[in-house]
This record gives sequence, structure tokens and C-alpha cells, in this order.
Amino acid sequence: MGKLIAATGNQAVAQAMRQIDPHVVAAYPITPQTDVVEEFASFVSDGLVSTEFVPVESEHSAMSTVIGSSAAGVRAMTATSSQGLALMWEMLYIAAGLRLPIVMAVANRALSAPLNIHGDQSDSMGARDSGWIQLYCKNQQEAYDTLIQAIRIAEHKDVRLPVMVCYDGFIVSHSLSGVTLLDDDKVKAFVGKHVPLYPLLDSKNPVSYGGLVLFDFYFEFRRQMVDGMARAPRVIDEVAMEFAEISGRHYGRYEKYKIDDAEIGVVVLGSAASTSEVVVDELRAKGIKAGVMRLKSLRPFPREELAKELGHLKALAVLDRADSPGALGGPVGLEVRSAFFESEKRPKLINGIYGLGGRDTTPEHIASVFYSLQKIAEGGKVEEPLFYLGLRGGKDDGRQSEAAIAQARAAGQRA
Repeated sequence: MGKLIAATGNQAVAQAMRQIDPHVVAAYPITPQTDVVEEFASFVSDGLVSTEFVPVESEHSAMSTVIGSSAAGVRAMTATSSQGLALMWEMLYIAAGLRLPIVMAVANRALSAPLNIHGDQSDSMGARDSGWIQLYCKNQQEAYDTLIQAIRIAEHKDVRLPVMVCYDGFIVSHSLSGVTLLDDDKVKAFVGKHVPLYPLLDSKNPVSYGGLVLFDFYFEFRRQMVDGMARAPRVIDEVAMEFAEISGRHYGRYEKYKIDDAEIGVVVLGSAASTSEVVVDELRAKGIKAGVMRLKSLRPFPREELAKELGHLKALAVLDRADSPGALGGPVGLEVRSAFFESEKRPKLINGIYGLGGRDTTPEHIASVFYSLQKIAEGGKVEEPLFYLGLRGGKDDGRQSEAAIAQARAAGQRA
């Protein structure tokens, strides 16, 4: 169903933007997002879209431009990464607070300092409480499919919140894979015609945006945004079902891989889920009941669903590609730990920080986590709830990881 092409994640996202044909795209190039806007700019220059493409002087200006465009009453999109997302910080909260249905592709990349251009999820994790829906993709196909669905989610009358479509820098953004494109007409029909809500340019029904709201009503505005986020899970699921009907590909807010009968499991976001699934297959062949839970939706966070789906496990590891200095775990680890707080059935839980600055995370690394979980499940204590996976040398958990990797390799040789 559709046309199969070879594409990087960035090219796949640009193709989705071409088919959506938004009214306005404003962007500033930043590695590893640059290819998205370069590719889309070529579509504009070739007359393949009717989009007004605005090359701005900074990412702050890019978000400001799409905020103004969306408030005026048109469909607006952008893309960014790392320091670019950080430079948008002020405007992220304004976009969400004004309930503007902007869609933004984020090629996840480490934040400075020191300067690093490679992938981790520190950038978008820092923005997780800005009021944006955040959807994380495993591969190039999912990045393409999710960007199309994000339009419907953001513009739904019960949601009206901006959406980030996140995918790992370089691992997904620059690596080549087969991607099946839907027909242009199908995508246009699926996203539908943009219907603005309270547009600034409707002179017959004048409205204002960005006015001063003090303690008398500010609280109520923020609560309305929370209510929109609370309604988003239903909308995400409904849009996913509709998309499956035209594509044959279904994405929920989370994805289970051999987790239902597992005794030990890993929770992870993004491309590392693929590596984890390969490791699970190898461990299953050895009789180890391992499984993977991949989160797609970080905001809204599927708290109740995760507690229900993972409560039967004996031990669970949450893997974070971002750190939260001073906290007992990474951003996702803290969320998962909180989800189990009121549950009677909950696994022993550990949290690993991995892959910062693009550090390679191998199957051996993932296997070492599962072997540590197996030991905990067999009656061992959780001595270190937070560990750093694949850390080079030092006096910390890196040495424990190396020892566990050696154990995993030895077990593989014996098998």
C-alpha cells in the first residue's frame, strides 16, 4: 500500500510535510535537523507545495513566526533540534498556552556544553512540561507516519495543543531505510482542510491573543490546557486507528514486545527499542522471560496503562537517554516510578542513563541490563536504583556495567 522509497528520517519527515502542504513553515537550520528544512525548501522552490516558507534568523524567530501564523488562522509547522529547541524555550510555553495546533519535528540531539552534535533526548525532555504533546518515534517509517497523524491530533477540537514529533538524531534522522509513502491524495484527505478556531484575521469576529491575565483568571487558563492534555489520549488512539485503516500501520501510545508473559522488562523510548527487541529474542531463546515496553507518548504520559501492563513483572529497568542531575533518575524513570506509587503490584525498579551525546548502546549493553534484572528477580536487592550504562571508566556504575556485559557475553558463549 503506497510507494516504497529509500529515505533518511529527515527525508521521510520532509515528504510528510510536502504531502500535508501547510500554509506556513518557518525554520532555521541546525544539525541534525537541517536536512528537513533543506529538503522541504526544495519542494517550495520546485512548486510542489503552496507553502509560504520563511527562513528566519533564529529558532526563537521560527517559533514566533509559526505562533503568529497559527493565531492568524493557518496551518503552521516547523522543525528544530538541541540548542535550537532551547532557544525556542520562551515561545514553547506561549504556543501551548495559546492552544495553537502547531506541529514541530524534533531531531533529538544533546545539549551543550560541551558542544555535541549527536543524538540524545535531553533537548525535548527538558521541554516535557511546556504543554506540548510529545510523541517519540522508533524509526524512519514511524517518523513519517507520526508527523501526518500529529496534524489531526493537534487540530482536534478536544485537544488544541501543539505537538512535537521526536526521533533520534543521526540514528534515525540520517540513516537510510525503506519508507512506504502513502498517496498524496490519501494524506490530504486524512489531514483534511484546516479549520481555524478564533483566527486573528477574522475581522467580523475580532479576538485578541496574548493579553495580560492576572491571578483572577490565569489559573483557569492553565487548567483548561491540562484538560486538553487529559483528552489527548483518546484522540491519539482514535487518530491511530483511522491511520491504520489507510496505511495498514498502527501506532498506539505505547508498544509492547513480549511483555505480557515476561518476568523482567525494559521501558525505553526511540530507536533503542529496536536493539532491545533483538536482545529479548536472544534471551527468549535461552529461556529467559524478557520483554520490552516502548513508550511513544511521553506527554500525555500513560500512567495507568503502564502500571497495569507492567505490574506483573518481578523486575523492571527504565532506560533514559537524558539525565536529570540531582534527581533519583532520568525523566522517564521518575515518571514510571511515580506511576507505580499507588499500585499494589509493582516490580523492583532500576533506572539506567544511556547513550548521552550519541554514545553507542550495543546489544551487549542492553543484555547486561536484563542480566542485572534477572539477578534482582531471583531475590537480589536493588543496591543502586540509578546506574550509567556504558560509562567510560571512573568510580561509578560504569564498572558494574562492564562486568555485566562480560557476564552477558560469557552466558552467550555457554549457550
